[in-house]
Amino acid sequence: MEMSKKMVVVSVMVMVVVFGLLDDGVKAQQASNVRATYHYYNPSQNNWDLNAVSAYCATWDADKSLAWRQKYGWTAFCGPSGPTGQAACGKCLLVTNTKTNAQVTVRIVDQCSNGGLDLDWSVFQQIDTDGSGYAQGHLIVNYQFVDCGDN
Repeated sequence: MEMSKKMVVVSVMVMVVVFGLLDDGVKAQQASNVRATYHYYNPSQNNWDLNAVSAYCATWDADKSLAWRQKYGWTAFCGPSGPTGQAACGKCLLVTNTKTNAQVTVRIVDQCSNGGLDLDWSVFQQIDTDGSGYAQGHLIVNYQFVDCGDN
């Protein structure tokens, strides 16, 4: 009987650790109150060419179809939560302006160093619905990783 109780205790402890790790994984896929600046990728003027704009992710994603590259606006990603480097390339984020609740889905094509997002200017404009982001030079946003629906 004593051995059975120990097995139950160990099983419960394993479940707590596993569910705790799963919960951390979910939390790691979103962040709140993140700084978002803007960058002039001008994808349409650059024929949606990741190499032409020297995007970090071009190494892996430049040969993706034109439809794939055009599907979402572009962003650089260096947020506090989520994958980094090559693992972030091609992933999508739902970005929400915390002040106006305007939202847009973007695709990660580059890295940055501002600790948040560096949205293409056209994407920045879409969620800067009151103009305060342009006036301040940045927005405060929430983001969460979402399925790009590429499959």
